[in-house]
Order: sequence, then C-alpha cells, then structure tokens
Amino acid sequence: MSRINGFVGRRNFMKFLGVGGVGIAASAAGSSFLWDAQQAVAQQPASTPQQEPPSVSPDEAMKRLMEGNNRFVEGKRQNPNQSRLRLQETAVAQYPFACILGCADSRVPVEILFDQGLGDLFVVRVAGNVASQTAIGSLEFSTAVLGSQLIVVLGHSGCGAVSAAVAGDPLPGRIGVFVEEIKPAVERVRFKTGDLEENAVTANVQYQAAQLAESSTILASLIRESKLKIVGGRYDLATGQVTIVT
Repeated sequence: MSRINGFVGRRNFMKFLGVGGVGIAASAAGSSFLWDAQQAVAQQPASTPQQEPPSVSPDEAMKRLMEGNNRFVEGKRQNPNQSRLRLQETAVAQYPFACILGCADSRVPVEILFDQGLGDLFVVRVAGNVASQTAIGSLEFSTAVLGSQLIVVLGHSGCGAVSAAVAGDPLPGRIGVFVEEIKPAVERVRFKTGDLEENAVTANVQYQAAQLAESSTILASLIRESKLKIVGGRYDLATGQVTIVT
C-alpha cells in the first residue's frame, strides 16, 4: 500500500517530512512516538488484502459529521459501520475520515453523537479537550500517516475542566496540569459580557485549535498545503447539538 486514504501513506511519509522542511524533519526525529508508529505501519506485509476508500476532503468530512449529528439530535441514528464485516475490515487497516480532539467527559461519546462507526473517527479524548503534547502526537499520526484531513476540537457546555480553570483554586494530584492549559483561554474572555464559564468553553475550543497549528510543524505544513483543516465545535449536553465555533 503506497498511499493511505489518498494522502501521505507509509512509503511516502519520510519523503513528506523532507519536502516539508528541516523543521518538520527535526520535529519528527524528536518524536519517538510518531517514528515508531510510522515504522509499525511500514512493516505491515504488502500482500495483506486491503480495500482503500476514496480520500475524504475536509469539507466532505465536516458534512458527514454534521449530518450524523443531526440524525442523533432527531433520534434517527443509522448506527453505520458496526457490522461483523466492518469489524473484520478494520482489523486489517483503518482509514478514519476525521479526527476529534474531545473532552473525556462521559456525556460526550463522540462516535454516538456524530452517528459514526468502527474505523470512521480517530478520537483523542482528554479532560478539557486540551491540546497536550500527547494529543498533538496522536493527531500528527492520524493526519500524516492515516490520512485524515479534518480535525475537530470539540468542547461542550458545562465542562468541569473549564469551570475549574475559571475558579482558579488549587487542585490535588495532577488535575491541575490540564486546568493550567485552559487558563489562557479563560483570561481572553474574563471581562466579556455574558456567562463567563460558557464564554470560556468557546474560547477554550478556539484556543486549543490554534495551539494545534502553532505547536506542530507537521500539522502546520499540512494546513499550508490544503491537506488539513482544523475546526472548533461546541456540544450542548442538553440538546445533543454540535455548533461550529470557528
């Protein structure tokens, strides 16, 4: 398999790093996770039978997600790609058409609220949908290796992590680690009219989306080449509706 989802693919991955510039190559070289992941894909036997789907553009991927969310809201879920056949297909290879950086909140089950199935979405979930270094590395893998061309940073109403960042109180253990990464977003809207916590939820989505592009040379390069789009979304716990906020 020389391409993945019409995108970079395992054999062209290192070539892509070279074309993208010295900065990207240095970034990839310093990331053992991304290197090891790429090598694992490269070692897959070439004779393994696989059926590659056509590539999915960022706009088409967004359209699929929003259509799925509308079905979820209207109680008309189709539960696609959840058959035994799909299970067997995805055991061989994965071609996620979109990535989601979402909150770990149990009330925000990404595949359900977007009405998607096995192998459709590459999901990274962490409290506060924070663009941590681990999350960024995972998203670099999904975009540069697996070929996803859309990342949605998905926040939600009533987010406890955002509330903690607004309160600013000392927190036990390592809870404060991700809360600190939300505080810059809170400060951007602290004096804005309206509900501070709800304003901060939107501001945090926008801030984390910007962090992805600014903190990763790989993602930034894909954006410049029109091979990737990063979008922000806000999920309403009461209605189930996702609203685009960027």
